[in-house]
Amino acid sequence: MEVTVDDVMVHVLDKDEHTSPDYMDTRDGDKRSRSSSSSSSSSSHDEEEKAQVKVEEKTKEVTEMKTVVQETKAAMVNDGSRRSSSSSSSPEEDNAEDGMLMAYKHHESDSKLAKEEQAVDYSIKTLENLTLDQSALAPVEPAHPEISLFVKAGSDGESIGNCPFSQRLFMILWLKGVVFNVTTVDLKRKPADLNNLAPGTHPPFLTYNGDVKTDINKIEEFLEAMLAPPKYPKLAAKQRESNTAGNDIFAKFSAYIKNTKIDANDALEKGLTRAMQKLDEYLNSPLPDEIDANSMEEEKVSRRSFLDGNELTLADCNLLPKLHIVKVVAKKYRNYDIPSDMTGIWRYLKNAAARDEFNNTCAAESEIEMAYKDVAKRLAK
Repeated sequence: MEVTVDDVMVHVLDKDEHTSPDYMDTRDGDKRSRSSSSSSSSSSHDEEEKAQVKVEEKTKEVTEMKTVVQETKAAMVNDGSRRSSSSSSSPEEDNAEDGMLMAYKHHESDSKLAKEEQAVDYSIKTLENLTLDQSALAPVEPAHPEISLFVKAGSDGESIGNCPFSQRLFMILWLKGVVFNVTTVDLKRKPADLNNLAPGTHPPFLTYNGDVKTDINKIEEFLEAMLAPPKYPKLAAKQRESNTAGNDIFAKFSAYIKNTKIDANDALEKGLTRAMQKLDEYLNSPLPDEIDANSMEEEKVSRRSFLDGNELTLADCNLLPKLHIVKVVAKKYRNYDIPSDMTGIWRYLKNAAARDEFNNTCAAESEIEMAYKDVAKRLAK
């Protein structure tokens, strides 16, 4: 674009003044040029010529300055880089270019800040406004597992029948303090739905959150692992010997009660008594935590209530139901009493009878006797 002298009004500066774009004013409709150095109509012809020369020089400078500004704008749009003007540019051109760049950058920074402020959401989020990703949520376990225990029914088809394995699981669940359902199963009239639930399986068995468990030993291990501290008590015995104490008594009793030969009766009875004696010795022997290392007196007899201490454990849930059957059946069909000098065993049975976990899970003595009516054989002469 060509700029004529008529388009620009120039203020002629004194020697001490600096040129600046602020002193220029472009007017579209004005066709006359005015010189700020002309103060009256009486100026000489020489002064007019000098002013004309200066106007032409200033016009040239303005043209060059506009060219530089246009080039700078183009460079900033294309590659964001600033190009320097030619080495012949005057200080006025440099000042104008710097001013234009600073103004452009300042405007660009303000625009970015404005956009960033607009992008920020300062609204308060409430639960109603939030959408949860259901797939990211961890599965929530029920407050209590759903447990159903199926045990052998008594002769009436409803009460608890004689079964040491049913009582074993019954006691474990009771001691754990978990909520569970108990169903007595009449083996003579086993419902079809139970046949479908555990086909070919006799009680006891249980369902845990819908899963059927039938192996007694595995059920015990499973319950101890799933119903664990801190919510549920640990029932495992601390002493290894507590788990094996009295483990041969029931086998000796079975051989004794099923024997029909009178000449073998004494030997089988002695075998049962020896097994009882071993259990009695263990119950009367102090456990390591009963011995006071700082005491001068030797602890000779244990005063504990159960196999592993003063609390019932898994070992007791296994042994007590069997020991109770031995006591009831041997007396009924062989007139055999546990020797009175076995103080450990009698203390053990007495303490068990005082606990609801044992009493309320045990079959009545009449049910136990009836269960062995056909098992206990009469001795033949």
